[in-house]
Amino acid sequence: MTSHYLRIFTQRNAAVLLLLGFASGLPLALTAGTLQAWMTVENVDLKTIGFFSLVGQAYVFKFLWSPMMDRYTPPILGRRRGWLLVTQLALIGGIIAMGFMQPSRDLTLLAALAVLVAFCSASQDIVFDAWKTDVLPPEERGSGAAITVLGYRLAMLISGGLALWIADRYLGWQATYWLMALLMVPGLIATLLAKEPVAPAREPHSLRQAVTFPLKDFFRRNNAWLLITLIILYKLGDAFAASLTTTFLIRGVGFSAGDVGLVNKTLGLLATIIGALYGGVLMQRLSLFRALMIFGVLQAVSNFAYWLLAVTPPHLWSMASAVFIENLCGGMGTAAFVALLMTLCNKSFSATQFALLSALSAVGRVYVGPAAGWLVEMWGWPTFYAFTVFAGVPGLLLLWLCRGTLHSMQQSGEFVMRSLWPQAYRWTVRLFSIGCGLLALWLLALALNASGVVQIDALLTPMFEAGMAFALLAVALGVILDSLALKKAARENLG
Repeated sequence: MTSHYLRIFTQRNAAVLLLLGFASGLPLALTAGTLQAWMTVENVDLKTIGFFSLVGQAYVFKFLWSPMMDRYTPPILGRRRGWLLVTQLALIGGIIAMGFMQPSRDLTLLAALAVLVAFCSASQDIVFDAWKTDVLPPEERGSGAAITVLGYRLAMLISGGLALWIADRYLGWQATYWLMALLMVPGLIATLLAKEPVAPAREPHSLRQAVTFPLKDFFRRNNAWLLITLIILYKLGDAFAASLTTTFLIRGVGFSAGDVGLVNKTLGLLATIIGALYGGVLMQRLSLFRALMIFGVLQAVSNFAYWLLAVTPPHLWSMASAVFIENLCGGMGTAAFVALLMTLCNKSFSATQFALLSALSAVGRVYVGPAAGWLVEMWGWPTFYAFTVFAGVPGLLLLWLCRGTLHSMQQSGEFVMRSLWPQAYRWTVRLFSIGCGLLALWLLALALNASGVVQIDALLTPMFEAGMAFALLAVALGVILDSLALKKAARENLG
C-alpha cells in the first residue's frame, strides 16, 4: 500500500516538478509577509507597509504580459526553459539586491526591487504553468499538480516562518535574503535538467497573434463561458471559509494568537500537502470530472468543521481537527482544480491561457474578503460558516452541466468548437475584452498614482468598477447562451 502512495514520486518529471514548484513558491513571502516583518522591525510607518501590499497585484494580473512568453523565444534552451532561466536569474539578482537594502534608509529603492521580484516571480509562474501543461500527459496532471503544491508550500514555509526565525535568531535580515537567493539555485538546476516540450504546430508569429489567438481559441469552444464560471465558483466556498479563518479563531472562538499561529500555519500547511498528494494519487484512478466532483463535495462539507467549532466550547484539539480537515479537503480540491486548468489549455498558447484562467480563479479568493466581513457582521460566525458550505453548491452544479465537455476533452484531447449564435457570442467576447482593458488601465493608473507621477484618486474606483461590471456582464451573457445551447442540444438528442 505504501509503495502505491509513493508511486506518485516515481514519474519521470517528479523531481523537476518538485524543484520548480519550490522555486515558484519561494519569492512570494519575500515581497509579502517576510518583507512586512522586516519593515515592521525597522519601524517603517503602517501606511507605507500597507502600500507595499500592492506588490502582490502582479500575481493577479500576470495574464496581461503572458502573451509575450508565448510569442517570443529566448536564444537559449527553447521557449519554455529559456524563459524559466531568464526569470530565475532575474529573481536571484533581485533578491540578492534586496538584501543590500535597509528599509529605514532605502525605502524607494527597496520598493522598486520588490516590484521587480514580484514581476519576475509572477512571470516565472506563467512559464512554469505553461511548461507543466505542455509536458505532462493527461493521466499525470493530477499527480503533477500535487507534487507542485508540495514544493510550493514547502518554499512558502521556508521563506515565510523559517526566514523570520533565522533572521531574528541567527543571520539578520540582509543575510537571510541572501540565503533565500541561494535556495533558488536548485530551481535553476531543475530548469537545465528539464525536458523542453515539443514545439506545437500552431505557434503565434506576432505579438498580435499571441494576444488574439489564445482568446479566440478558448472562447470559440463549446461551453467556454460555463467553464469560466466554473473556474471562478469551484473554490468559492473554500475562499469564503479561508478569508477570515485567523480572525475567527482568535476573535470569534477566543484562542491565543500563538496557538492559532502554531496550528493554522503548521498543521494547516501539513494537511494541505497531504491532501494534495492524496488527491494526486486518487486522480490516477479517477476521471477528471469524478475527481472534481468528489473533492468539490469534500471541500464544501469540510467547512462544517468550522461551524462546529463556532457552536461548541473551545478546545485546542477541536481547533486542530477543524483546521486539519478543512485544509486536507482543500488540498485535494486544489490538485484536481490545477489539473482542470491544464486540461483546458491549448499547448500552442498554454502560457497565456493558463495565466488568464488562473487569474480568473483568483477573483473569488482575492475579492471575497469585504463580503465575508459584512456577512459575519450581519449573521454571526455560525451562520457564516454554514453559508460557506452552500457557497460551494453553484460550482458543483456548473461542474455537473460541464461533465460532457470535460469527458470529451479528457478522452480525445480535442476541444469541441461551438456552432450556434456566433454574433451573440462575439459580443460577449467584446464586452469581456473591454472589461479586461479597463482593469489593465486601472492597474497602470494605480501604479502611477502610488508612485506620485500623477494624482488621479477620483478615477481609480470608477475605472475598477466599470472594468468589473463589463467583465461580469460578459460572463453572465455567455453563461445564458451556453445554457440555451445545452438545452437545444438536449432537445435535438431527444428528438
